[in-house]
Amino acid sequence: MNRRQVIGSIAGAVAATTVATRMSHAKTDKPALVPVAAGAHKAVPLPFDPAKLTGLSEKMLTSHHDNNYAGAIKNLNAVELKLDKVTKDTPGFEVAALRERELTYANSVYLHEHYFENLGGDGKQAGELAKALATQFGSAARWEELVRATAMSLGGGSGWVVIAHSALTNDLRIVGAGGHAQALAAGTPLFVLDMFEHAYALDFGAAHAKYIDAFFANLKWDVLDKRWQAARR
Repeated sequence: MNRRQVIGSIAGAVAATTVATRMSHAKTDKPALVPVAAGAHKAVPLPFDPAKLTGLSEKMLTSHHDNNYAGAIKNLNAVELKLDKVTKDTPGFEVAALRERELTYANSVYLHEHYFENLGGDGKQAGELAKALATQFGSAARWEELVRATAMSLGGGSGWVVIAHSALTNDLRIVGAGGHAQALAAGTPLFVLDMFEHAYALDFGAAHAKYIDAFFANLKWDVLDKRWQAARR
């Protein structure tokens, strides 16, 4: 074998190894599809001790979790079971109504789980997401000002404030949604603030600004950062 053949053989082996490695990573990086059976969703327990959050009472947090969140799961399961029985002969208005309810309850479940999960911390900004937010919006003070203004605009009514990573534009967006069925297309929620009255009325009445302060004081930034890392992958 001459020198050119040896070099070609080595290059081929390296290329084959690289392809095999990439294929191996591709297999491990993509989780298997595991569909949830219709009507089989279960409530996730609170990820923190509700008696130990600053400024948010155990009574309110437990009621929020056990009634509003668990109620959304119950309704989602019921709607899915009805959708499971849809046929080509089912009237269109029934299918449309069920699909709208499915979206509402599914988003309610998903956003509630994210909301509870990003509570239980000390509120101190840290990690790569904090840096990315400052870069996106100019400063930490500016993004927080925009989030608080969005939350205040929903106070006394209903809705969600979400900071989402947009897969379409690869940046961060602040979303103010008036209901469960509104969301950023291709957006992955990183930060979730519940502005429905059930999230704060027991503790604060109509003083939603005080609730927003308490929410920020309990933000769990390591959870937000994990979401950011996962979204970027």
